[in-house]
Amino acid sequence: MADDSQRNFRSVYYEKVGFRGVEEKKSLEILLKDDRLDIEKLCTFSQRFPLPSMYRILVWKVLLGIIPPHHESHSLVMKYRKEQYWDIHHALRVIRFINDSTPQVDVFLRIHQLESGKLPRNLAFPLEPEDEVFLAIAKAMEEMVEDPIECYWLVSCFVNQLNSKHKDSLQQLPKVLEQYLNIEDNRLLMHLKACAAMSKLPYDLWFKKCFAGCLPESSLQRVWDKVISGSCKILVFVAVEILLTFKMKIIALNTAEKITQFLENIPQDNTDAIVSKAVDLWRTHCGTPAHSV
Repeated sequence: MADDSQRNFRSVYYEKVGFRGVEEKKSLEILLKDDRLDIEKLCTFSQRFPLPSMYRILVWKVLLGIIPPHHESHSLVMKYRKEQYWDIHHALRVIRFINDSTPQVDVFLRIHQLESGKLPRNLAFPLEPEDEVFLAIAKAMEEMVEDPIECYWLVSCFVNQLNSKHKDSLQQLPKVLEQYLNIEDNRLLMHLKACAAMSKLPYDLWFKKCFAGCLPESSLQRVWDKVISGSCKILVFVAVEILLTFKMKIIALNTAEKITQFLENIPQDNTDAIVSKAVDLWRTHCGTPAHSV
């Protein structure tokens, strides 16, 4: 009993002085020492806790299937990933889709298009909405990941996950948002409906782009931890918490256009607190995940 109270005191102390997650980090390190990484346990950890920055990219790569669970295969598989990247990169240079001055995220897009059989006939073709989503996620990921080849595979596999595993769920999120906003703040919901704003909220930015271009890196990573490990529903609670946080500002606006414009460019100074509250709200409504939610 004394050990439990001492541990609880220590956890509270760590959190107060800015070392939240010290013991969680140790737990993750134990998981990462296994010869064969346990995907389910890594998902559960990522759902329950924010990933330590030093291990985040490794865990994302495993959960997205970029590298296999077996440690001894990691370097060999990344070698093949590198070769595949440069082979496609070379092919795109030969057909003059990219050159030395092509922005890195545009290179990523063209590689992804060629890989998925969706490369347009020529560069004059306008970008599709799904290409805009890819570019937004790529720009955000580029700020998080130094190595361009790692960055490409993370973007490509994350986008593929959104388009396959989460596709049906993502389409339902606007309705789910309305349900939870009704529970949390009916008056705010009524105002949004009165302004005809519910159908015009920035759903693409929030749900298709997973807040890329909306939240800064430190906040976005914590949201993506949850999505990559299996829960796209966290996106709803981030959206709800944004609406609750800026309630007074939103109620002062009386047109859908003004509300949408504000929500597309929210202040960046307290987004970490918004994400923390969103995670708490998610747990309140969905419970503490034993696996993915």
